[in-house]
Amino acid sequence: MIRKQYFGELLSEAVAVFIIIAFGDSVAAMYTLYSPNPYQGSYWGVCIAWGLSVTMAIYATGSVSGTHANPAVTLALAMYRKFPWRKVVPYCASQVVGGFVGAALVYQLYGPVINHFNAAQHLTRAAGGSAGVFFTHPGLAITPAHAFVDEIVLTAFLIFGIFAITEQYNEMAPKANSGAFMIGLLVALIGASMGYLEAWAINPARDLGPRVFCFFAGWGSSAFPSPENYWWVPIFGPLLGGAAGGAAYQYLIRPYLPAHLRSLSAEPKSAAAAPELT
Repeated sequence: MIRKQYFGELLSEAVAVFIIIAFGDSVAAMYTLYSPNPYQGSYWGVCIAWGLSVTMAIYATGSVSGTHANPAVTLALAMYRKFPWRKVVPYCASQVVGGFVGAALVYQLYGPVINHFNAAQHLTRAAGGSAGVFFTHPGLAITPAHAFVDEIVLTAFLIFGIFAITEQYNEMAPKANSGAFMIGLLVALIGASMGYLEAWAINPARDLGPRVFCFFAGWGSSAFPSPENYWWVPIFGPLLGGAAGGAAYQYLIRPYLPAHLRSLSAEPKSAAAAPELT
């Protein structure tokens, strides 16, 4: 029974990232491959689509695994929310697998359009043609070093927000099942405000899974090691950012939440009353 439950958790994490990539990379395909694209002048629609993909993933899989769907989330939960460390690597591996399979589906759907776009633009996959559909790269005037710092900051905002939304002592947190929607809006907000820097990976599995698929699907060195050896930035930047964002919430906000303070003040009273009950 325990093994079945654990397998279900890992499968759930893979399915969650599969959902995110299936919808997210598809909206990236519509944004990149069509001219004029359906999001011309309405980039917010791209951000909302990515955010809703996260919301859908949470609603679909949250009851099984909690829907980390992001190694940065898994690491932060292990560091600050008592998630078992022994599950960190298996969860992360499952998330990357989900990203790989999600990218494969998008490729199956958009393969002919990708080929047409590359031919029309005189591009090749090896040269990075249509790579932006699947994985991230630096935007205008952004170097890999700058992107690394960006990813730390963006992911810190993500984890800080997730911790706030899911904090049991936060009386301002969304109630009932609305947390998934708010997390989706948080992802959309980050994309809408900072996404053009380097396509707001903020999730190692979101970038690495599709990147591995593309390496084997003809993009080769444009995926690994990628121009300017960029591949490591959307992996290690978000992991550091997740740790930083989690620490910011745990030490700057959580200790001062009124409900948390009330719970702490109630503990000694409960302990003092215990002998009287025996």
